[in-house]
Amino acid sequence: MSNLINIDQSSSLRVARPSVTQRAIKALMTVLPWSIIGGLLWAGLFIKPQPVGGTVNPPALERRDHFYGLALAANGEIWACGSSGKILAIAPGGQVRRLPSATDKTLQDIAIWDAGHAVAVGNDGVILHSQDAGQHWQVAAGVPRSEVANKLNRVRVAPGGLAIATGEMGALLVSRDYGQTWQRLREEEDVAWNDVAILEGGRLLVVGEFGRVLRSEDQGQSWEEIAAPVPGSLMSVQFRDSQNGVAVGLEGALLVTRDGGRNWQSVDLGVDDHLFDILWNPQQQRWFASGALGRWVSGNDDGWTVGSLDERNLSWHTRALVHGRSLWLAGADIGHWDGQHWTELRP
Repeated sequence: MSNLINIDQSSSLRVARPSVTQRAIKALMTVLPWSIIGGLLWAGLFIKPQPVGGTVNPPALERRDHFYGLALAANGEIWACGSSGKILAIAPGGQVRRLPSATDKTLQDIAIWDAGHAVAVGNDGVILHSQDAGQHWQVAAGVPRSEVANKLNRVRVAPGGLAIATGEMGALLVSRDYGQTWQRLREEEDVAWNDVAILEGGRLLVVGEFGRVLRSEDQGQSWEEIAAPVPGSLMSVQFRDSQNGVAVGLEGALLVTRDGGRNWQSVDLGVDDHLFDILWNPQQQRWFASGALGRWVSGNDDGWTVGSLDERNLSWHTRALVHGRSLWLAGADIGHWDGQHWTELRP
């Protein structure tokens, strides 16, 4: 029995010693996490990422874009301005290119004098002017501002560098040097002026909120307020000659004057959709208005017709422009209307 006991005791005292390989693996596992952390820190501090492939430029026209102003350039292009300061040039063949802009503020309107000079106005009182056909734009300095609101809604131009911009808080601004410098034509007041017609002989006709109409015979040195037969906002006004004009506005308002804006008569269209813009189409000898929910209105002294661009198109359009035999419209989308079919310009 004693021999057996001795054997068992000696067996219990044996301890397996780790091999050299096991000791190396254990040491490596202890050091490895710290090596990884150190490598990541070094890479973050000293390794600069390098671009792979070419730069991806966004398309000129994107689905999210909204456009508020349209103008016809001397070369036949249509210029459209809108959200985020974007200005597009649309060629007669439909090709679209983006013009460089000097702002990221939404632009509400754009106008062109000639082959070189153009102006655009928009939110926060921004005014851009170009002297080289839109290749470069500059922000006009020293534009009169209000401490309350400064959105500019519309700009109209006339020969010789004259421009008049209308907007919030009574903004009625004039430039006589192709949009480079601006002054007030009236003191600030709590009303939004939405559009102005520049007529021959220094006459001006302004429309705005609350059905307000202003008339000047001396380029804005003095003003006469004209009673309008509607209480809602008037959004646009245009004259086909010195005496005959039309103004449109919210809730289907349409006013006609035949004496240069001294008196206005309301036309009942039978609809209450908002109308945002009015133009005279000399080719068809008819007025055309664009508005909300794809609404359009067309007419002359013989009567007025109301319709929709497309039963599937319920977009709003703030601006219309005659171009050849078509009418271009801009708003929630942009496209052209031939009197029968609406064709949207797609990205």
